[in-house]
Formats: sequence, structure tokens, C-alpha cells
Amino acid sequence: MCNYEKRLIEEIPLVISFTENYFIPACVCLSSILKHTSGNECFHVVCLSNEDLPNYIKIEMKKLSLKRLRFTFLNLSGVLSDVYIDERYTEAASYRLLLPDLLTQYDKVLYIDCDVVVRNDLAKLYREVDVSNYYLAGVFEATLDFQKEYLVQLGVQPGHYINSGFLLINLEELRKDDMVSKFLEASKVSYLQFPDQDVINVLCQNKILGLSPVYNSIRTFFLPQYKNDFLSHYSLNDWKDVQKYGTIHYTGAKPWDAYTVKFDVWWENFFELPGSIKKHSRISKKVFLLYYLYLLLAKLKLVDFITNTYRGFKRL
Repeated sequence: MCNYEKRLIEEIPLVISFTENYFIPACVCLSSILKHTSGNECFHVVCLSNEDLPNYIKIEMKKLSLKRLRFTFLNLSGVLSDVYIDERYTEAASYRLLLPDLLTQYDKVLYIDCDVVVRNDLAKLYREVDVSNYYLAGVFEATLDFQKEYLVQLGVQPGHYINSGFLLINLEELRKDDMVSKFLEASKVSYLQFPDQDVINVLCQNKILGLSPVYNSIRTFFLPQYKNDFLSHYSLNDWKDVQKYGTIHYTGAKPWDAYTVKFDVWWENFFELPGSIKKHSRISKKVFLLYYLYLLLAKLKLVDFITNTYRGFKRL
């Protein structure tokens, strides 16, 4: 474990953004990060929200690791009153646009969405990837055919559009070019499908460093019906690596709400949380039962059969 004196100097700044109803997914995400980094690595977790989070959340999150995590909670309610917020997303999702001005004490930070289970060493990535000549680093999506027209309209080349759910951000470079004001101005329009993500891709293009797809493996990276689309942008070895240890970003249905890709991995991480955190879960009994049914089917080696049948019905 890292000692306290070294911690304040060497801890890694990590930003998450969530509201009270995402407390449990946020804990699962942070726990998975700790599990895949050395015990000598410490993180300063900056929690952004559009509300004053209840005290029980602030107390319980510290129990994930008293020695490796330090927390700062920021209530940014109303800060983005002038920008367009799509009803499909919370205001908190756009707070990543403000980070250069919010965290002036840091030159670079990691940002991660909370609907994620990490299966890679983020400390190693933070310390070894050089973003000095870029605004940020992220994983380019494997653009699907139906998405290409929209990207062309945005002015972004297909295959060069990142998912903003995981970013290594060069705050210093963004501050130098006053990008926060440009982000906010570009966010005022209502025609963007993924407001903050689209803004980042449009304004940061040509200054984005592409990362291995294992660092932000979105839903389509795991599904066999999209393998050819994936291979048009990445290699077969990348595909294999994603299946084995790609960080899982639940960009579609959420595993605490329904059966979805890598459903079991999220639940395995959930059950590793401290009991005092799990007791605050608001997950329905139906989803709990679904997980236990999944375990039973796994023992009977029927998971693949049921999953393939389910996917077949969805195509009809």
C-alpha cells in the first residue's frame, strides 16, 4: 500500500460523474479499478454531480478503500444552464467538458463513466501514455454502416469518432487553447445525438490519441454480429483481447436492470462490494433472480444456447 506522504504527490486523479441512483454502479466501477491496479497506486476520485449527494454515499464510498482512495465531491447544479441537455442523458454527463477549468491543480486526469467494469491497469495507462501533443486519448468506435451518415454530417471521419465514456485528458493543453468556452458554445445546439460526446469529437479531432479497444470496450465490441465491423477498424488480436480482458462499457441495457452482454461480470463485481454498500442497492428482485438463473444455466452449460436463441429472436 502507498504511504500517505507519497500519496499526495503521486496519486492519480480520476473523475466520475453520477447521481444518487447511480451510487451502486459507481462503487462497482471503482472497485473494479482497484482490483486491476497495484496496491501501491492511489487515486484522488473527484465525484461530480448535479445534486448534493447524501452523506451515506460519501461515507460508504470511502469504505471501498480507506488507504487507496481519496474523495472530493462537487455539486455542479446549474453550472450548465445555458447548454442543451438531451432528455436521454443527465446533466452530469456533460460535466466532463468543464474539467480543464474545474481541476486547475492537475495537468491531466482520467475520466470514466460509471456503467463500466474495468479489467485493465488504468494506473499503468495514466503513467505511460504520452498525451503531451494531444487534447485527450480515447477509444475509437468501430463505426457501423447506419452511423456513417451522421458522422459525415458532424464533420467527423468514420472510424475516428471516440466514445467519451473513458478518456485520458490533457487538461493543460485544453486550457492553453481555451477549449472549455468552445465546448460550451458548441453545446448550445439541439441537433446533436450525443451532445457532450459529439462536441468533444468535433472540436478535438486531429488532436485525439487512439487507445487500444480494450480500454473502453463498448457493447458492439463483444457481439459476434458486429465482429466484421470491428475488424474493419481493428485487428483479430484486438478482438480476442477485448473478449478476454476488455474493459466492459455497458452502453446498451444496464446489467442491474436487464440481461445484457457480459451480464455476469458486473454481478460478480457487485457481490464483491462491502456489505454495507450492497445493502443500499435498489436493484429489483427480478434482476437478482435473473442472475441466479444465469449461474444455474452456466453450470448446465446452457448459457451460450440461451443467449444465441435470445439474439436470434431480437433479429426477427
